[in-house]
Amino acid sequence: QLQLVESGGELVQPGGSLRLSCAASGFTLATYAIGWFRQAPGKEREGVSCISTSGGISNYADSVKGRFTISRDNAKNTVYLQMNSLKPEDTGIYYCAATRRAWMACRERNYDYWGQGTQVTVSS
Repeated sequence: QLQLVESGGELVQPGGSLRLSCAASGFTLATYAIGWFRQAPGKEREGVSCISTSGGISNYADSVKGRFTISRDNAKNTVYLQMNSLKPEDTGIYYCAATRRAWMACRERNYDYWGQGTQVTVSS
């Protein structure tokens, strides 16, 4: 059973930090490119950051560049999103997703397997 489970979302103050985790079960994460996406109410789901199987390629939405860092620990079958200097506009449900490719552009349609999401709320 291929499953992705996000965790780490919570209520934080502006300027604070969170680390989200995406844990995989039922498959070997090392063979999948992984992406983080987010969706706020009334808005389209947005690609936040994606990472290649090796970790050698990653990209970020302009809105998070310099503040967020994606990483992976294939030995733990887990991908992380470190979020610093959080802003209220970062609020949303954060999803991780996987594709059976070494690398795919960070667009929703390129990713096939999705977690249920974790809520991040940045208060103001």
